[in-house]
Amino acid sequence: MDKTYLIKQLKELSDGFGLGISAEAIEKAISFSRFKVYSKSEVIARTGDKAITAGIVLTGVIRSFYVDKDGNDITQYFASEGSWCIDSGMVGFDEMQTNWEALEDTTVMLFDVKDMKELIFGDEQLKNLWIASLEGGMRYKIYRENGFLVETATERYVEFRKRYPKLAERVPLRYIATYLGITPESLSRIRSSMKEDNADV
Repeated sequence: MDKTYLIKQLKELSDGFGLGISAEAIEKAISFSRFKVYSKSEVIARTGDKAITAGIVLTGVIRSFYVDKDGNDITQYFASEGSWCIDSGMVGFDEMQTNWEALEDTTVMLFDVKDMKELIFGDEQLKNLWIASLEGGMRYKIYRENGFLVETATERYVEFRKRYPKLAERVPLRYIATYLGITPESLSRIRSSMKEDNADV
């Protein structure tokens, strides 16, 4: 890929999220990264793989998922443009904690965890952004736990649509259902009921 184009694309992603990462820092990240296009339905990483590589989604959507002891596929997280992915190593794990699968043809910026951490902790702005990212991850975890404890399935779906309005149109409903902890049939009933009630989702 053309380096100038990549810097421009990453700068636009950064500015779109209000991060304001400098072109210099982006160029450094590009210097030790590689770029790969994954086909729709391609598995990018599996639970138990070495967690020495992480990535950022440039285009497309990826999901992380578990397979439980009964063989059920359970979605944990969706990563779209600008999101971290296959990032177990970035938070201290030696092995991948989930499987990762492309839901669309997806371009990922891949890098060694060690190189990215050295860049982050050597730059005050990036370090502050990393702390903010970790705080956001904790808020996400708390939101997910609270949702399963105190919200109905319908409330969880409404909240999903509020938080991820674009993803709701790009991700297969069966994966949204497992993310919400319900069956696809239950999600279909919820969606039908909300349409009947003219709910704005």
